[in-house]
Amino acid sequence: MPRRFSALIRSARTLLIAGLALSATTISGLAQSASTLDTRATAAWIYDVKTDTVLFEKQADVALPPASMSKLMTLNMLFEALRDNRVTLDTRFSVSARSAGMGGSTMFLNERDRPTVEELIQGIVVMSGNDACVAVAEGLGGTEDGFARMMNERAKAIGMTNSMFANASGWPNPGQRMSMRDLGTLARRLITEFPEYYGYFGQREFAFDGRAPDNRFNRNPLLRLNIGADGLKTGHTNEAGYGLVGSAVQGTRRIIFVITGLQSERERAEESEAVVNWAFRQFREQALLSEGQEVTRADVWLGAERSVGLVAASDTSVLIPAIQSADQVEAEVSYRGPLQAPLSAGEQVADLIVRRNGLPDAVIPLVAERDIPQGGVLVRLQAAASVLLNRFLAPEAPAG
Repeated sequence: MPRRFSALIRSARTLLIAGLALSATTISGLAQSASTLDTRATAAWIYDVKTDTVLFEKQADVALPPASMSKLMTLNMLFEALRDNRVTLDTRFSVSARSAGMGGSTMFLNERDRPTVEELIQGIVVMSGNDACVAVAEGLGGTEDGFARMMNERAKAIGMTNSMFANASGWPNPGQRMSMRDLGTLARRLITEFPEYYGYFGQREFAFDGRAPDNRFNRNPLLRLNIGADGLKTGHTNEAGYGLVGSAVQGTRRIIFVITGLQSERERAEESEAVVNWAFRQFREQALLSEGQEVTRADVWLGAERSVGLVAASDTSVLIPAIQSADQVEAEVSYRGPLQAPLSAGEQVADLIVRRNGLPDAVIPLVAERDIPQGGVLVRLQAAASVLLNRFLAPEAPAG
């Protein structure tokens, strides 16, 4: 019967992949961890998109007041409506007395206005308009309460496990809570699922009808620093403090980060820039495997062939701490072995687990190199004979 099997890549058979020596033997003198981020944020989550690596987390799963950062969920609902052709960028929404009466940051909408969806997107992203959020909520959900219920249902469906919504704007409410990880999950979704609309998050200025000249500038402090920042959303209330869901691209890497609980706009700006610099400077990308590259071989039970190559399903790279050298990396191939025939080429049958200091293990799928059909009668007879022989030769268990 197959059993869980960990095939260690021994130093006697060190695997050289793209110049990176992977060995199961622990190297002495490893650094204890990657350079630790010392952040003033009360909660934080930092993530590298390309390699699917969480770089740092602090109270990342605690449900906290999100302030205007929760407007990202309102935008997600609107982008989904655009994708489903329920609305277009030119669709006009009405403005209710409730929407026009919203306080805080606004577009200064009035009940005579009929703003387009595109204007409302810009009003939410750039101006952080609470009135714009209510107009969207009522336009898509009938009422803001109904829209909040839709948000809660959708949040669960897309894997946001520590979020609940009571309104569309992030206005202070005990029922409005989000975790930093959930906000990061949402940010990644907006970036990857809606690239045609993501550009709005990098827009620095929007002057809706010239009504709010002092509120026309995007509050994201990173957009003017030329460090690759292109989104997403700030937030502030007395309860939440100052926060930011941000993203930046440098070279082939994109990072997403969420911070909250800062004491001032200046502290938020300083901490956000520090996070971006830390994420790009403390880690380096290492090419690891090419698609189809064999890592090792695995025995096959009752197959037409006795073994099969375990190969990379796709080109793969990993992040390693900048202070860690390539020969200070451990790798292990893990699978249930021997593998049971028949096998199909491209079928995932194993994982390559790469261990790095200060980062979660990288788990890379390995697939069967080729089809391995079931063996014929002779193969099954040989396997049965082998099992009987092993039982005959096994030492008898002591009595008692």
